[in-house]
Amino acid sequence: MNDERRSAPRKPTTVPIEVVDSITGENIGRVGNLSRTGMMLICHHPLRDGALYQLRFRLPRSRGDHDEIETGVHTMWTDQAASNGYQWSGVRIISISGPAAASLDRWLTQGAA
Repeated sequence: MNDERRSAPRKPTTVPIEVVDSITGENIGRVGNLSRTGMMLICHHPLRDGALYQLRFRLPRSRGDHDEIETGVHTMWTDQAASNGYQWSGVRIISISGPAAASLDRWLTQGAA
C-alpha cells in the first residue's frame, strides 16, 4: 500500500543547496529534497510548526551557474534530526514567481543534481 501524501514527488539533492531566510538574512540550513510544491529542509536554525517564511536558495545549473529561487513557504511539520542540533522541517511552497517556478521545473526534470 502506498502511503505517499505529497502532491508531487520529491527529488533528493546530491550537492548542498544552502537556504537563507530572506527576512533575517540568516542561513537556516540546506535542502534535503525538493518538489514543485514543497521541500524537506535540514535546519540548524529551528523553524516553527505552522509558521510562514520567505526563503531563498540557489539551484545549481550546468557549467557552475545557479538560478536564484525565492519562495514563500508554510511549515507543515518539524522533527528532531538524528544529528544532534539539527531539525528536519517539511515546508509547502505557497508563493513563487513565474521565472523561479520555471527554473525549479527545469531543475526537477534534469538528472541528479
